[in-house]
Amino acid sequence: MKKTLTILTIVFISFFVNAQSSTGLSEINKEDLIATVKILTSPEFDGRLPGSEGYNKAAQFAANKLSELGLKPAGDEKYFQYLNVEYNKIESPPIFKIIVIADTINYEIGKDFVLRGFTGSNNFTLPVVFCGYGISRPDLNYDDYAEVNVKNKIVMVFKQNPKWKTEDKDWGTNYPREKSLVARKHGAKGILFISLPNDEKPQGLIGSVLHGNGEQPDDFPQLQISLEVANNLLSRTGLKINELQTKIDEKKKPLSINLLTKAVVEVNAKYEKNAKTMNVVGIIEGSDPKLKNEFVIVGAHLDHVGSQAGLLFPGANDNASGSAGVLEIAKAFVKGRLQPKRSVVFVLFASEEQGLNGAKHFVESWKHGYDKITAMLNLDCVGYGDSIQVGNGKSAPKLWGIANQIDKTNFKYMVDKTWNGGGADATPFHEKGIPCLYFVTTNSYDHLHLPSDKVETLNPTLYETLVKIAYLIAHEVANGNYSREKITK
Repeated sequence: MKKTLTILTIVFISFFVNAQSSTGLSEINKEDLIATVKILTSPEFDGRLPGSEGYNKAAQFAANKLSELGLKPAGDEKYFQYLNVEYNKIESPPIFKIIVIADTINYEIGKDFVLRGFTGSNNFTLPVVFCGYGISRPDLNYDDYAEVNVKNKIVMVFKQNPKWKTEDKDWGTNYPREKSLVARKHGAKGILFISLPNDEKPQGLIGSVLHGNGEQPDDFPQLQISLEVANNLLSRTGLKINELQTKIDEKKKPLSINLLTKAVVEVNAKYEKNAKTMNVVGIIEGSDPKLKNEFVIVGAHLDHVGSQAGLLFPGANDNASGSAGVLEIAKAFVKGRLQPKRSVVFVLFASEEQGLNGAKHFVESWKHGYDKITAMLNLDCVGYGDSIQVGNGKSAPKLWGIANQIDKTNFKYMVDKTWNGGGADATPFHEKGIPCLYFVTTNSYDHLHLPSDKVETLNPTLYETLVKIAYLIAHEVANGNYSREKITK
């Protein structure tokens, strides 16, 4: 009996896709997707950092699109659902130099260094001290600051935590802000982060606003420098940065040293603890008198990491691609003259990059009952790569099966890999027991948080296909005979 039902489902989905090919599905095209990404990544929107004028312009652009399509506003004020986030505007000119004996070496932002999104401001020329992983945990019998004096100095530390443990306990989060506060507590005036040199592929100079907890140290510059610059700072010690990591990792003991070099740092930033930003939310109300009170959420985060003193992080794949995809799916519903039985909510989230803040706010503000959300579809980094992953399938296997069958019958782009626990903006929904799918491409992150994440790098055919699959699932769930239990278990 189960096998018969599965065959009938496959036939139905295949028929549905073919039946829709000349209506809603045909409205989705790569030309329109790419055109929207070009707009969202333009200098006018300045990397879409929440709290900034550029992000506000991007949100208004998205709201205008929903309004043009005739979606019902579902925010606090028309399409805008407001929340407050931390905001840091990094202004020109940042200066970073090092002094080795009598030689001064000037460095270029974006090439040799970047600033952390929540860097503080200051101007100084001070000695540099290498302090390993930047961890001070006497309770774990490990302290990079125990045998070295960093008062009125700049510390250079590994950005990531050790991959090993001590005392069989985890290190905790130790985000860059937390490591900065530890260094500041020990008397340091600024911090230089470096990626782990012994990783197979060390992290590049990324823009990031994932900062961690604690009060903002607004007088404490935070930079990430290249491994080449780190070795220049080490030049008088006779050591290389990869050798230092090896020595620390082998003995699982600190190895902190004065570098006998100085750095010149000048950073200007303006910090706001509670900057106003917004999600963008519109809804197509369901046509069925009963099912219209159930909801399908189609979402993506609109934000990226902004710019630094003129260095733009455009965020084409992350996540102008997902945002344009959500708008394109909304267009397909409207232009295809489709009237879903369930209500479909289209939402562009703010502040994913700071820690899923917009999605968390949306979920916590939901007043219709979490059991009334039939499914949530999240699009994040969907335009670059070579195939399609649909995550959270282990938590919502039936929903994942619908996606897999639609793909196998019509596209053949999906890989079998999936996971549980949500992921990105799907996470707050998953934590409330809501069935979710997380759409992303494979090999998607070559340009992640880099200035090179531009529209020219996208794979238009793959991108269009993914958005079509997401649309077909949204339409299927919005109209099908699916209770929460049927698509979860």
